[in-house]
Amino acid sequence: MSIHQPERHRLDRVGWLRAAVLGANDGLISTSSLLTGIIASAATRSTVILTGFAGLCAGSLSMAAGEYVSVSAQADAESADTERERRELDADPDAELAELTAIYVGRGVGPSTAAQVAQDLHRSGGGGRHVLLEHGNAEEAAEHAEDRPGGDTEDELHGQ
Repeated sequence: MSIHQPERHRLDRVGWLRAAVLGANDGLISTSSLLTGIIASAATRSTVILTGFAGLCAGSLSMAAGEYVSVSAQADAESADTERERRELDADPDAELAELTAIYVGRGVGPSTAAQVAQDLHRSGGGGRHVLLEHGNAEEAAEHAEDRPGGDTEDELHGQ
């Protein structure tokens, strides 16, 4: 008898990796472009260093604010979707149960099993499960809206 080892998927890291690569690329290009212009103007060494530091700080703050706004807006939209789904559940629970059953049938589950799973999930409540199944993992994208900007700031400062 073999013991099942849990699989380790890394798809949840793809978004982070993409943000890190694009952040590093943006930071390197914008900072090197800024410094190229300053060096071409025959500025003093201290002016070049101060300008480079100011460019890194400005770029980091800009990227952090942009990422925070982006993730927060997505979290707000997903929260509104969840609330809409809860209202639909309250207004017509039978239609929502049929919709949930159809989702499982569409994913290859047999009709009777899909109906049973849908009933079990439907009883355990909340519009969140319906949104999750209809639109994907709503919680994952909104998970830590305040955490990513710091990551972008570090990426910019370290050229990563």
